[in-house]
Amino acid sequence: MLAAQRQALILEQIRRTGGVRVTELVESLEVSDMTVRRDLDVLAGRGAVRKVHGGAVAADGARSEEPGFEAKSTRQENEKHAIARAVADLVEPHSAVGLSAGTTTATVARYLTDVPGLTVVTNSLRVAEVFYRSARPDQTVALTGGFRTPSDALVGPVALTAVRGLNLDVLVLGVHGMQVRAGFTTPNLMEAETDQALVDASATLVVAADHTKWNTVGMSTIAPLDRCDVLVTDAGIDEDARTTLSEHVGRLVVADVDVHREET
Repeated sequence: MLAAQRQALILEQIRRTGGVRVTELVESLEVSDMTVRRDLDVLAGRGAVRKVHGGAVAADGARSEEPGFEAKSTRQENEKHAIARAVADLVEPHSAVGLSAGTTTATVARYLTDVPGLTVVTNSLRVAEVFYRSARPDQTVALTGGFRTPSDALVGPVALTAVRGLNLDVLVLGVHGMQVRAGFTTPNLMEAETDQALVDASATLVVAADHTKWNTVGMSTIAPLDRCDVLVTDAGIDEDARTTLSEHVGRLVVADVDVHREET
């Protein structure tokens, strides 16, 4: 098992139980005491956990905190729909499209069902479900396998194997946060690894992120800001952020939010 996978499992256990003991991790992960302590040192150095005698507990305000899909799905709903419409306008018919996991990309998927001839690759159960429900005969959807995260992403070696070697026209990437220094980030180590592989497989990177993601930093960087070809956000983004982002991404699209939108 790779170090990133072990550390993700450690974080998941801490999220469930509030803390872990070194002796328990040695047994459950089937590694040495030294390896576990090294993993805890790495996580503590990133501010993800706080080491205590014999183990570790969750750090206050940890950057590894990852709300579940349902918890995030009700946040900034109007903004997500505005962003999703703008993203869908960027996707050409008959192209190969990757969609990462997240509530924003799941909303994007709802609008992409109107684009003919797409071949879609995703590691998101929720995104795949949108296309499966649509059942459009001229669209093809490939869902990677892998371990399931709180955001309903599929990650790990199986997901990586499915993504690596692909050549996608465009990737629509959802993120936990974005900042000049940290770039586009996620709180999940294994999800970051899968997202990085999706970025590497894509000719064009479109990031879909509402204004609340600005200056939010997750533990793992997916890509620097300058890797982004188009960043689609909403009109809630302030002027300073617009100026800064315009200097770092290829193109900034600010979607107008219609608070009286019709449900799709």
